[in-house]
Amino acid sequence: MSETVKVDIWSDIACPWCFVGKRRFETAAAEFAEGGGSLEVEYHSFELAPDTPVDFEGTEVDFLVGHKRMPAAQVESMLAQMTQLASTEGLSYDFDALQHTNTIKAHELLHYAKAQGRQLDMKERLLSAYFEQGRHVGRIDDLADLAEEIGLDRAEVVEALKSEQFLPAVQADKDQAIAYGISGVPFFVIDGKLGVSGAQDPSVFVEVLQKAASGE
Repeated sequence: MSETVKVDIWSDIACPWCFVGKRRFETAAAEFAEGGGSLEVEYHSFELAPDTPVDFEGTEVDFLVGHKRMPAAQVESMLAQMTQLASTEGLSYDFDALQHTNTIKAHELLHYAKAQGRQLDMKERLLSAYFEQGRHVGRIDDLADLAEEIGLDRAEVVEALKSEQFLPAVQADKDQAIAYGISGVPFFVIDGKLGVSGAQDPSVFVEVLQKAASGE
């Protein structure tokens, strides 16, 4: 195999398929590594609903009824199916406890974490906090608490988020997504030339990674 394969992943915190896709990709990455492959993974910002208020008043069902214009019963059925699917990847989604919010600050935090070499850990913490633990991931203080839990400097995080130091980086990610024609997430770009859309089966990722590593 050739040198390290770079994987750029566009993703949102408030995206149930993104957490499932993360797990499936990780399964593929482990198999790829067992075969001698080397990966560099970087997450990029994508907002599915940028007009969402930080403190949304209502449940996840309420949000999706308004956002997708679907009947409540259909939304409830969809969430139940998503919960079951996520469980097959070892994830314990709790849509009843979930606090829907705007994710722009969470994306800024991910860029801060990247600067500290901890982006992958922060991404995992945010997704778990949001989908499994009912934690709020839209407010600065709550985000700083989560950052501190993985060993980042809380005061530095608060300062970075208040100053919007990493907002331009978030916007650059969104602009790149538009340039690539990405309209949904998760979306995986392999070595800047191969694209994989959605939470595919691990075998799909392994095939693409091996193709990139062999220089095809």
